[in-house]
Amino acid sequence: MRADAVGRAGDRGRTLAWLRQVSGELASATIKRLEDTLPWYGEMPPGRRSAVGLVAQAGITSFIAWFEDPAATPWIAADVFGAAPRELLRSVSLQQTLQLIRVVVEVVEDRVKDGDDGLQEAILLYSREIAFAAADVYARAAEARGLWDARLEALVVDSILSGEYDDELPSRIAALGWHGHGEVAVLVGTAPPQLEVDTIRRTARHLDADVLIGVQGARLVVVIGRATPRDDTPEGEEPTSFTTIAEALAPSFGDGHLVLGNEVPGVVDASTSAKAALAGFAVARAWRGAPRPVLADDLLPERALAGDPLARTALVQRIYTPLKDQSGELLQTLWCYLDTGRSLEATARELFVHPNTVRYRLRRVADVIGWDATHARDALIVQSALIIGAMSESTGQRRRRPPRR
Repeated sequence: MRADAVGRAGDRGRTLAWLRQVSGELASATIKRLEDTLPWYGEMPPGRRSAVGLVAQAGITSFIAWFEDPAATPWIAADVFGAAPRELLRSVSLQQTLQLIRVVVEVVEDRVKDGDDGLQEAILLYSREIAFAAADVYARAAEARGLWDARLEALVVDSILSGEYDDELPSRIAALGWHGHGEVAVLVGTAPPQLEVDTIRRTARHLDADVLIGVQGARLVVVIGRATPRDDTPEGEEPTSFTTIAEALAPSFGDGHLVLGNEVPGVVDASTSAKAALAGFAVARAWRGAPRPVLADDLLPERALAGDPLARTALVQRIYTPLKDQSGELLQTLWCYLDTGRSLEATARELFVHPNTVRYRLRRVADVIGWDATHARDALIVQSALIIGAMSESTGQRRRRPPRR
């Protein structure tokens, strides 16, 4: 019994010595086989090709060390992949790594095909261990990269919300793999109990859009960007509206209001849309019949009452000033129509015109500003604009008044 054990030990020792002797030959044969069988290896830059070669050589060396002491299995990943630079994990996929392992195993098997069964069994066992080790390395790298991407994405979204940009913001967005190259809008709602980030991204991709996702306390903020700019849309086709995209994303949000900011030219300008969406989200409960999602521009009166300077400016610039510049009679008719409780007859009597004239002027008002004062919600928006516009005008006149002597 002891003699048999000594004989097996002697055979293993001779096999181990032979493996060390041919290790250089095996490494050279492996590099040659890589060049002949793996096209992606030959297309690599010299530096990366050399790094892959180091991994292959380390695999052979590690196998010899493992054959000497099989208890060293936990060190396989460190032995083999420790020779490669960290960036190699980004340039070589897991599939390519497994192809590399297969080539190395085939080269070793071909060289020892006439050897004893114990060596061939050891090769099979080692190839299994190294494959699992490779999968573990890539899984850990993917997990670390995912955590880093999540932190970077949160930082980018926070910068957009605060409006505190720096020169590094575009590069940070690019590092996240942002595919949005067109217009952008920000969607704000309540964060769900269980956030499904992948579902949000998948839904956006189906609508030719990309997203940046951030959670701010109880709020979920999604920056939506079109993958194709409006100007590059094929003639005769309309790009998917941000309202349609927001409706598709709505199930991924929690209960409560969902507010979509205004459309801006690009992600660098997203702060304006974010501020409007956040301001709208803060006051959305004041509109009992608010749809889901609701446009931040449809909440201009509530935002203005809450002190939002963007809303006050928008009401003046988009409603009061265009009407004032268009025609004095349009502004006068609108004031009178709203003051009389939206009564055509009362407005006509006060202005000494026919009710049809009032109707015509109100249609012209709608054409100029895009809001129809004959509708209750639009009337509230328009009346708020007239009040704020008149207040800002009187304030400006007081500021221009010369000092008394």
